[in-house]
Amino acid sequence: MGWEIYPEGLFEVFGRLGAEYPFSADYITENGAAYQDSVDGEGRVQDHERVSYLRCHLAQVARIVDAGIPLRGYFAWSLLDNFEWSYSLQKRFGLIYVDFETGKRVPKASFDWYKNTITQHTVR
Repeated sequence: MGWEIYPEGLFEVFGRLGAEYPFSADYITENGAAYQDSVDGEGRVQDHERVSYLRCHLAQVARIVDAGIPLRGYFAWSLLDNFEWSYSLQKRFGLIYVDFETGKRVPKASFDWYKNTITQHTVR
């Protein structure tokens, strides 16, 4: 989409917010990236770019927490591919691929990675 990807910005922003506006808890409720996802011949969606995006951003979340900043939650945007106001159905942000013609849903590689990451409480 041409948007800058700068994971370190999370740490910088939360560090500044915590210093200037002390808060008891905060959450990241929408964080994700759109890529050209498609189902391969084996019926899978190999969205390695999104896995890398999530890995880098969650590493910054770990830095935030390690620094004692009260970040209580991180939520990937979005569970399902959906309608985006500026791009209609052209851009896919979800961890689960949606075939908009049939409604069929296919968990992407990022879904499996994210599930394992939050289950194991570690970023790999």
